[in-house]
Amino acid sequence: MIYSNNFRRSAQSLAVVSAIALFGAMDTAHAQQPTPLGDSAMVRLIRGLMQSGTLTKDVGEALLAQAQTEAIAAQQAQRQAAAPTAVAGGLRVEPGDVRVPYISQTVRDQIRDEVKGQVMAQAKTEGWAAPNETPEWSKRIHVEGDMRVRNESRSYSGGNSNIEINWGAINEGSGFDVNPTTNLALPSLLNTRQDRRNQLKARARLGIFADITDQTKAGMRLASGSDDSPVSTTQTLGGGLGKKNVWLDQMWLSHKPQEWLTITGGRFGNPFVSTDMLYSNDLNFDGIAAQFDKTLANKDISLFGTLGLIPLEYSSDSFPSRSQDKQSSENKWMLGAQFGANWKLDKENSVRGALAYYDFHNTEGQVSQPCALYAGAEACSTDWSRPAFMQKGNTLMLLRNIALDPANPANTPQPQYVGLASKFQLIDLNLRWDTKVAGYGLRLDANYLRNQAYDKAKMFAHAQGGIVNNFGGTGGTSEADFQSGGNAYSVQATFGKPSPAARGDWNVLAGYKRIEPDALPDGFNDSTFHQGGTNAKGYFLGGSYAIDKNLWFTGRWSATKQVFGPPLAIDTLQLEFNARF
Repeated sequence: MIYSNNFRRSAQSLAVVSAIALFGAMDTAHAQQPTPLGDSAMVRLIRGLMQSGTLTKDVGEALLAQAQTEAIAAQQAQRQAAAPTAVAGGLRVEPGDVRVPYISQTVRDQIRDEVKGQVMAQAKTEGWAAPNETPEWSKRIHVEGDMRVRNESRSYSGGNSNIEINWGAINEGSGFDVNPTTNLALPSLLNTRQDRRNQLKARARLGIFADITDQTKAGMRLASGSDDSPVSTTQTLGGGLGKKNVWLDQMWLSHKPQEWLTITGGRFGNPFVSTDMLYSNDLNFDGIAAQFDKTLANKDISLFGTLGLIPLEYSSDSFPSRSQDKQSSENKWMLGAQFGANWKLDKENSVRGALAYYDFHNTEGQVSQPCALYAGAEACSTDWSRPAFMQKGNTLMLLRNIALDPANPANTPQPQYVGLASKFQLIDLNLRWDTKVAGYGLRLDANYLRNQAYDKAKMFAHAQGGIVNNFGGTGGTSEADFQSGGNAYSVQATFGKPSPAARGDWNVLAGYKRIEPDALPDGFNDSTFHQGGTNAKGYFLGGSYAIDKNLWFTGRWSATKQVFGPPLAIDTLQLEFNARF
C-alpha cells in the first residue's frame, strides 16, 4: 500500500533524526559497552535507509563516516580511562593508539538539518507528512452539483382544439396508416383540455471535473430525467415509487492552445450565447466547439466567438436490417458560428451583443422512392429523414411514397412517417444591457431570430403535396390555406440579482415571446413555454429569493397560445426549491 510505505519511510526518517540528535548519549553508551563498527545498530540502520532510498548516498556515507569516527573515539576513550594518568608535558601514548579528527557539534547539527530537510521535502511532495494533507492529484479534481424539487400545474382552456396530433409518437412507432379503408383509428393525440395540477418533479445533476494540466481539462456529469429528451433533465415523481433513471449528461475534454482559445470535444454545455427561445437551458451539444475570448487593451471591451460542428444524427450502418443491399450513410449536422462583444460603459452600465448563424444541414424530410411495403419491404428509402426528437409546431410532411398492391389497391395499408418540411438556416441576434436602478440591478434581454431558408412555395414543392399541418380554420389543405412564418423574438426584464447565490438575494422578471411555426427547429428549445416547440406566443412572470447561501425558491408563471391554427391556450405554474454545491 502507498500509505503504509510512506508511513514506514516517515518512521525511518524520524529514527535518523533522533539518532543524530542522540549522538552524544551514544558516545557515553559506547564508552561503557564498545561495539565493533561493523555490528553497530547505527551502522545497520544507516545502511538500511540508504538501500530503501530514504537517505541519499552522499548523506548516508557522511553519517557512516561520523559513526566510524565516533566508534573509534569511544574505544580510545575506554583504553585511556584504564591507562595511567598522563605524564607531565603531554598524554601517554600507548602502542596501537589511533589519532582521529574531531567532528564539531556545529557540523553534526548541519548534517541533521540537511537530513531533516530532505525527508520533509519528500514527505510534502508525496503528501504523507501531515495527516490533514491530501495527495496532490486530488487537488486537481472538484465536484459540482445541483438539486431541484418542483411543483408544476398546467391549465388548458376549455375552448382548445381537441385534435392535436402527437407526431413524435407516430415517428417513434411503426408509422400511422393513413388509408381510411384499412385504419379507422385516430392517431396518437395530445391532451389539450384536461388540467394537470400539482405534479411533483425533481432534478439532480452531479459533475466531476479535472484540471489535467493548466491548459487541459476534462468533465463528466450525470443527470436525472424521465426519458432521453435532450431538452429536459426533470424527473416526474410517482410511478409506483419505482427507482428513477440516471443519464450520462456530459462527457468532454477541452484544451487551450492559446490563452484566448479553448477547443472542446465530446458532449458539453451550450457553447453559444443564446436564450431558451432557441436552445433549452438543459440542452447539451455533441461534437466539437472552438471558443475565443479576447480582452482589448483598454480592458473595457472584450470580444468573443464560437465555431461549432455539431452532429445531430447518423443513419444506421445496417439499414435496412433485412436487406442484402444497405443504404449509404446519411448524416445530419448543425454548423454554428457566432461573434460578439462585451462593453463596460461605466461602473453601472455594460452591454453585450452577439450575432450567430446556424445551418441545420440535411434535417429536412425527403420523399422516398416508391416502396412496396405490401410485398414485404421493411422500410422506405427516406425513413432516416424523420427527426430523432421533436416537440410540436414545425410544418411537417409525409415521407413515404408507398406503392399500392395492384391486386387490391384500395385495401393497401399505408403506414406513414413525417419529417420537417422546411430547411433551417438561422440568423440569431442577442442583446443585453445591465444597469442599476435605485441601487438594484436591472437586466434587459432581447433576442431576434429569422429562418433565412423559410419559403412556403418551396416547402410545398419539396413535399410534393404531403404537408399535413399548420393550416387555418377553413378546413382546406391547399397552399392558400397554409399559415406559418419564419420569425421569432423574445424580450425579458430582470430586476435584482439575475442569479441569486447569497442569503437575501432576490429577483423578479417579466417577458414576452412570439415564435412562428418554422422560425427554428422545434426539438431544442424550452420545454416549459407552451409545453415546448414553436407556433407559440405569450408572456411569463417569475421571481426568486435566496433563503441561504446557494439555496433559493423560484416561482414562474407563463400564459401562452398558438400563433396560427386551431386554438390552443396553456397556462403553466412552477414553484421550485433549488440548491447547488
